[in-house]
Amino acid sequence: MGKAIMGAVVSLDGFMADDHDGVGPLFDWCGNGDVSWTFPGGDDEFRTTRASADFMRAHYRDVACVVIGRRVFDLTNGWNGKPAAGEHVFVVTHEPPTDWEHADTAPFTFVDSVEAGIDAAQRYAGNRVVDVAGGEIGGQALRLGLIDQVVVNLVPVVFGSGRRFFATGAPADPILLDNPSQVIRGDRVTHLVYDVVKD
Repeated sequence: MGKAIMGAVVSLDGFMADDHDGVGPLFDWCGNGDVSWTFPGGDDEFRTTRASADFMRAHYRDVACVVIGRRVFDLTNGWNGKPAAGEHVFVVTHEPPTDWEHADTAPFTFVDSVEAGIDAAQRYAGNRVVDVAGGEIGGQALRLGLIDQVVVNLVPVVFGSGRRFFATGAPADPILLDNPSQVIRGDRVTHLVYDVVKD
């Protein structure tokens, strides 16, 4: 079975957005370089430094599907029915939408728990990668021992408050990560990859 990675773009103090879901300068690095690229199968074009482009293309090359929560789904309108990365999206929610205009055509599956979402995503992905959004869903998955790797795209800005990368409350025991297996410096972002220490 492939690995499950939890990743996001995050401020220096650990936030993925402010209190009003604004991202401020968190994604400025996606448009300040001279190398153009897209996620595999994606339409959105990014312009970053060569270091960031090489990292993002290599690290997300084998992503088969993503697992997100209802909040991200609502904020993006499910990317209008087309996954931002990978081929399929699993949305964790207790209340699937009943009037989403892309419901009959989009490669989206709605599940009622984090465990069910990760399980369905891993069965879909096979030996490829499952990308789990940071925040509530990623934080819960990490605490449940379902995450193999944590990817932090760290931006040098301080929000002070907002939507936390690890979101949910403190685990019963600390979750240990290995020293970063990759540290890639772009312009206004540092990409860090940590493997989760498992018993």
